[in-house]
Amino acid sequence: MRAPTDSLRMTSHPSTTAQTACVQTAPALELPLTLRVLTINVHKGFGFLNRGFVLHELREAVRASGADLVFLQEVHGAHARHARRYADWPLQPQYEFLADSMWPQFAYGRNAVYPQGDHGNALLSKYPIARHDNIDVSVGRHERRGLLHCALTLPGIELGLHAICVHLGLREHQRRAQIGRLIDYVATRVPLEEPLIVAGDFNDWRGRIGDELAQIGLREVFAVRRNAPARTFPARFPLLPLDRIYVRGLQIEDAAVLDTRPWSHLSDHAALLSQVRL
Repeated sequence: MRAPTDSLRMTSHPSTTAQTACVQTAPALELPLTLRVLTINVHKGFGFLNRGFVLHELREAVRASGADLVFLQEVHGAHARHARRYADWPLQPQYEFLADSMWPQFAYGRNAVYPQGDHGNALLSKYPIARHDNIDVSVGRHERRGLLHCALTLPGIELGLHAICVHLGLREHQRRAQIGRLIDYVATRVPLEEPLIVAGDFNDWRGRIGDELAQIGLREVFAVRRNAPARTFPARFPLLPLDRIYVRGLQIEDAAVLDTRPWSHLSDHAALLSQVRL
């Protein structure tokens, strides 16, 4: 059954909320299935060093990537002051604006809430999102962080696909606690036989989480293809490997850092693109 294009489901949690829209039924698929996965910290729609509102240009770049799944961090659900200040601020939430007609499915995990609005993580998907959850992994009062977990259905394929969008804290002790929560969550909520993608901004410039995630079978795509995670920050002169794409139960075919124009001025983080196969 085809759902109406304006349908929206919202699930509330004690300190976070997640939203998802389901708008159409995807065609039957057959294995092997190749997926293009993109992750980017969108910097709330503002360019490198906050030089201008670039969400419209970012949407064109994301669309041109041909990604099947897009993992977004620091994306606005709403911001009243920016909406008044910028004439081209979209009427809908940023994640919905970016999804446009390319990704009929999207989910949003609201993490930070303040008087002017909110921001969090989002997933855009070309395949149905069967269910979703936003797990609060905040440590302390000042940095609100969450894990957005989406369970996807691939029509014609019995296996489900799990996607977890991550944005971890800036401090080492926060990340240690949050990685522990992620590992416990995956161990208890994601069946071992079902493929998993965990992507986003890990803020792990010291490279200390890879061995821990390997214990639950997660492999980082650049570590496999190029022997080390990719450098993604700052976008114009990437020095620090903050952003990652980890997979389990998937074959890694390719991985690329999108750090040239237009990407280099669309955020303070470079985007990552990987091709994987079921």
